[in-house]
Amino acid sequence: MPHGLIVFLLTLVYAAAGSLLLWLGYRLFDRLTPGDMHAKIFEEGNVAVAVLAGAFVLGLSIVIAASIVG
Repeated sequence: MPHGLIVFLLTLVYAAAGSLLLWLGYRLFDRLTPGDMHAKIFEEGNVAVAVLAGAFVLGLSIVIAASIVG
């Protein structure tokens, strides 16, 4: 198997793993905070909750990327 193909496939695997970890982290954060963040953001239009969720996702994505890179 060519080296380029192996690198491409590994990139897809790591991207999928990172996305899954990010989604799981967001769902855990949503469960640990009072109320339903999804409803507060999209149904009530609460900007403060959206900023909090965005900051959490950004911070968690940095941690996940650093752990994948090593």
